[in-house]
Amino acid sequence: MKYLLGADIGTTSLKCCVFDENGNLFKSTTKDYTLKVSGDLVEFPANDYFELFREAFVEVSKDIEISGIAIDTQCETIIFADENGNPLCDAIVWLDNRASQEAQMIKEHFGNERVYEVTGQPEITATWPAAKILWIKQNKPDILNKTKKIFLLEDYLLYRLTGNFVTEKTLQSSTIYFDIKNDCWWDEMLSFIGISSEVLPEIHDSGVKVGEYKGIPVVTSAMDQVAGAIGAGVVDDSAVSEMTGTTMVVFSTTDKFPEYNPNSIIPCHKNYDGNYCLLCWTPTAGIALKWFKNNLCENFDFKELDNLAKEVNPGCDGLVFLPYLCGSTMPKYNPDAKGAFMGLTMEHTRGHFVRSILESVADMLKANLDYLGINSKEIRSMGGGASSPLWCQIKADMTGKNIAILENNETACLGSAILAGVGIGLYNDVKEIAGKNIKIKKTYVPSGIDYTAQYKNFCDAEEKIV
Repeated sequence: MKYLLGADIGTTSLKCCVFDENGNLFKSTTKDYTLKVSGDLVEFPANDYFELFREAFVEVSKDIEISGIAIDTQCETIIFADENGNPLCDAIVWLDNRASQEAQMIKEHFGNERVYEVTGQPEITATWPAAKILWIKQNKPDILNKTKKIFLLEDYLLYRLTGNFVTEKTLQSSTIYFDIKNDCWWDEMLSFIGISSEVLPEIHDSGVKVGEYKGIPVVTSAMDQVAGAIGAGVVDDSAVSEMTGTTMVVFSTTDKFPEYNPNSIIPCHKNYDGNYCLLCWTPTAGIALKWFKNNLCENFDFKELDNLAKEVNPGCDGLVFLPYLCGSTMPKYNPDAKGAFMGLTMEHTRGHFVRSILESVADMLKANLDYLGINSKEIRSMGGGASSPLWCQIKADMTGKNIAILENNETACLGSAILAGVGIGLYNDVKEIAGKNIKIKKTYVPSGIDYTAQYKNFCDAEEKIV
């Protein structure tokens, strides 16, 4: 039996898992950490990412022979380093918004359509690495002058593990200086932000061996959402994935680069197989239910709230919740949108409020699927929301699609482990092995409940707010 290590480096935690060659979780550990936040600045000591990984690696690799390693990470977190890979400042985390003026400069110079046609990103925001590099150039030129290597987070960890300055395409596809159609650096953007391709890593596909760590092959993975999709078995258009955690993310694959639509803000990313993938996300989903619990139902646990909601009729007797506690992104963009309960009467109870929150997230799921034109019959559901049978059934009934729950919750780590297996030659093909190693725990089938009126109520209420 061979064992593969997949690690997922998220915004505030690192997860490290070892799977056997059949996709069974053998051992895992999690390391939490706290970001340094000051206004728009969000940073983290770059070396700490590697130290946390090294600690996790020691824990999960005791008394076992690891055959391959792959690490997926958050996108856009950037590290400026000298010729030896030593960080010149803290890592600038993807959440950092210091570069809003620089993003506007890029927008004025190139325009949204031009940037989209090259990079797949329909918006130009402060989170993109190109804007952050321009900010460093304008505000800390001494750092940029000393910079010989610019890493994204996966790149940095690969360098620390192997000593090789390498990257992979999916991670770079939201930098807005990577050409996702031609798989190369966009020289025109590099020139504008003030760097050359010499400070950027060598580009590889996902699932390619790029070195060794302690004699163990190290393989390129993919950005976290792509790795998570692989670990959920979403490797073609027969299924999509949705993750209801704090936010909700919908992931779908496509073999065609969508035409530019000035009214769309849905980004197109490079997928692990050289094709493309689309990502829709909402700023609030599970966090809306958590907000309600913490502030208005603090003596209830989530299971008890589910039980209350079960007693309420579908449609909540006309009560509608708009979950825009942090604005709206997709498919309607309005960062100033606010949340609201609408249609409230004396007959509504605590259970109505809870169910209306669950239904609202299902409404957003349906809206995003409709906007993307998704025809897949199955949705692979992940995140905390997948642990609620009621919520899963509501989603199935709302969308008219099967909702499949997975045996393994650590889908990103499993996706990385699968790519590690491909990179060492254990597996021939991601799609083939995903079909074998991804195990479905339960499937929720549409029950026939008609949510047409409820969804119309949601859309009508949304028109007044968003």
